[in-house]
Amino acid sequence: MEPTYQTLSVAAILKESAERTPDRIAVAVGDDEISYARLWEETRSYAGALRARGVKPGDAVGVLIPNVADFPRVYYAVLSLGAVVVPVHALLKADEIEYVLRDSGASILICAAPLLAEGEWGGALAGVPVFSVLAPGPIEGVPQLEVLAAEAEPIESYVPRSPSDTATILYTSGTTGKPKGALGSHLALVEQTNTLLLNTFDLTAEDTVLGCLPLFHTFGQTCALNTSMRAGAKVVLLPKFSGEAALRALVDSGCTVMMGVPTMYIALLEAAKNTDDRPNLRYAVSGGASLPLAVIERFREVFGVEIYEGYGLTETSPVASFNHVGREPRAGSVGQAIWGVDVEIAKGDLDDSVELLPSGELGEIVIRGHNLMSGYLNLPEESARAVVDGWFRTGDLGTKDTDGYIWIVDRKKDMVVRNGYNVYPREVEEVLSGHPDVSSVAVFGVADDAHGQEVMACVVLTADGEAQPDALLEWAKEKLAAYKYPRRIEIVESLPLGPSGKVLKRELVARYESEPAEEEKEASDARM
Repeated sequence: MEPTYQTLSVAAILKESAERTPDRIAVAVGDDEISYARLWEETRSYAGALRARGVKPGDAVGVLIPNVADFPRVYYAVLSLGAVVVPVHALLKADEIEYVLRDSGASILICAAPLLAEGEWGGALAGVPVFSVLAPGPIEGVPQLEVLAAEAEPIESYVPRSPSDTATILYTSGTTGKPKGALGSHLALVEQTNTLLLNTFDLTAEDTVLGCLPLFHTFGQTCALNTSMRAGAKVVLLPKFSGEAALRALVDSGCTVMMGVPTMYIALLEAAKNTDDRPNLRYAVSGGASLPLAVIERFREVFGVEIYEGYGLTETSPVASFNHVGREPRAGSVGQAIWGVDVEIAKGDLDDSVELLPSGELGEIVIRGHNLMSGYLNLPEESARAVVDGWFRTGDLGTKDTDGYIWIVDRKKDMVVRNGYNVYPREVEEVLSGHPDVSSVAVFGVADDAHGQEVMACVVLTADGEAQPDALLEWAKEKLAAYKYPRRIEIVESLPLGPSGKVLKRELVARYESEPAEEEKEASDARM
């Protein structure tokens, strides 16, 4: 094998912006504003403290920190040492944290003090030492990284790495079986950042970006943090998201760009009903899940800007396609493939080969390019199933038009088969979202003796919404074919969300398959 002489590091993103624009604000959390020069200085001190505790190139380091300035400090410090960042979802419990630490082979866990109840126990279960940040004072048995950093000799610069070396291990949500650790290389992450900045987003050093996406998630890390830092922009971090807090931050901080998932935009629309204050946004970016057309239209009316949708996965670093800023977005589409990446439609019923389909045909979305993961950690068979003939198989169903725009129909696993007919929940969700009383909706299939599966919807109403299930059923019945409309609609206070803001449909399926509808209960009671 020929030797590799090239070097690359994600840590260069912060270092070079600090040298180019040292006095610009990099991160703001509340009233605390941190310049690029200060952030890099503190990052080098953190790295010095970790190096003194034995962290070396190639070591995996667990990071359990919410959206505060310590996340980028620790993130870039670990990468600067040539080590591997293993972000841990902030909502995980101790046993789940133990799994991530053991599976990744993490040598230490750096945990924010407010999350130590689960983090310290998870570290203990995994036999991994825990270091804290954000602790107001000493904690017995948990060294404070800030104190160690103040005493440490800062590193001079980052350790150069091979472009193919692993920078991050990001764990998928584990909708089937245990979560899998997707290996992100320095090349994939840096090239993704450069491509988004040069060819996809319209983002400059003059912009202020709302960082409300969780930074432990690939969307927040790559798009909100790395791309903003590469541009020398200001990132306003929101430690805990709510519609009211996000709207206040957008207005008070002068944010020009917002990046979020659909549930965040829905929450902002609700918050906007209680105030006339509006931010001076240039545009907004949505990803992570499909955004209903009704939400796009309402957001345009209320906030006066376009939401540009994109598409990607943890395994694609994450962006694969996007409604490129500067081009007219096609509402309902997730845009065209980003530079250097191919996004195509393939036959979905072939397991060991990829056969591409012509424009307009429905099939599985497949992706190849510089943005692909290096594989799943310690899971060669899973990796081989996921990447076939060089294409990553997404498990999403969609079409591609003659202009190259991708249209997602639904997840293969979420498709409902009723009486032998395929029902795509996203289509039903679009219809219900169009009702003026509906804030958000999740459509899914539940087992049914007569029809195989029945279509069901859980609906969250707007603050002033009064629609009843029967009215919503009639609304859907008028707009959908007889086999598509939901026979059962439940009004709920909220939908179960994962750490990244996605609706956890598997939880809804488990809940409602074990709870028969009222009419079924009544029939059962009558038979007793």
